[in-house]
Amino acid sequence: RYSKISDMVDRIRKTLKQLPSKQRFQLIEVIRLIAMDNLVGLDVKKLQGRNDVFRVRKGMFRIIFHKTANKENTIIAIERRSDTTYN
Repeated sequence: RYSKISDMVDRIRKTLKQLPSKQRFQLIEVIRLIAMDNLVGLDVKKLQGRNDVFRVRKGMFRIIFHKTANKENTIIAIERRSDTTYN
């Protein structure tokens, strides 16, 4: 399990590192809000077929996260919006 989390964190860091600084800072701020479970004002939508997976839309990017029963949110992916984002 730890290696999966570590791989996910590495992938998210790599994605953020490749972005222009303005987009990176915007996404980091959204990630902070998700981590604090402060979703007010964010474009949040529950993904179809899943009760615990949501997405936040920020510009051309989608931040996909898992919400646990104790309101802890785990970022699953940060993806540029495309036809395959939710697959």
